[in-house]
Amino acid sequence: MRFQNFIVALVAWITLLSAGYAFQRRMAFDDDEGPLRLPEDAKEKTEYAFARLRYPNFRGGSGLWAARGNWTVDWPKADRQFVQGVRRLSRIHTRSVEQIVDLESDDIFNYPWVYVVEAGHWDLPENQAQKLREYLQRGGFLMTDDFHGTFEWDIFTASMSRVFPDRQIVDIENKDAIFHVLYDLDERFQVPGIIMFYTGRTYEYDGVEPKWRAIYDDNGRIMVAICHNMDLGDAWEWADHPRYPERYASLAYRIGINYIIYAMTH
Repeated sequence: MRFQNFIVALVAWITLLSAGYAFQRRMAFDDDEGPLRLPEDAKEKTEYAFARLRYPNFRGGSGLWAARGNWTVDWPKADRQFVQGVRRLSRIHTRSVEQIVDLESDDIFNYPWVYVVEAGHWDLPENQAQKLREYLQRGGFLMTDDFHGTFEWDIFTASMSRVFPDRQIVDIENKDAIFHVLYDLDERFQVPGIIMFYTGRTYEYDGVEPKWRAIYDDNGRIMVAICHNMDLGDAWEWADHPRYPERYASLAYRIGINYIIYAMTH
């Protein structure tokens, strides 16, 4: 019982800390922008649309983001600012607004690239894990971002082990095509969230070292690209703010664009 009480207390402490971080991240650059307006070309038919996965939250979660769903973090501003970069920096015919997809329907099969934010807070039931496995085996690509440290890693892998119980997560080698399809990304570094302006650190929890990891299929294609201990979504969202360093935003855009082009060509 003592051990169970300890675990409950630990989860509660981490949840409160996460809620505080989330609140700070929203308030750090409170410049009264107001709600984003829907772009005039929002309904344009394009060859690519940014797809964001809606997923069920880890059961131990609480607070602001758990109430909304952690899948909503940085949404929709990060998505829309990122796709503007895709439009300017590539020739991909890109829609100006995001698409929300989930694993309760077959709509996900219409999108070759899907983004998962805060994967350290998801909890995929078996039926959704099976749907995600089918999506990936049929050629889909999943990019995870903005989760940190060993605690969130364990939550992430608990669901991913339901998706692929027989496949390993490995570090991506520098020579892999995903780092060279458009930009050469040999020199990568940790991309922090705006919480760094409160903590003075580029990392969160014990996630000191950034990791670029993946799950490969039998042909050597990356199906799941895992950005751990970094926050590309914040870099996209706050790229237009003078306090957010350009070097972080630039790398975040390059990584995202490389991953899209890889997903659409491999």
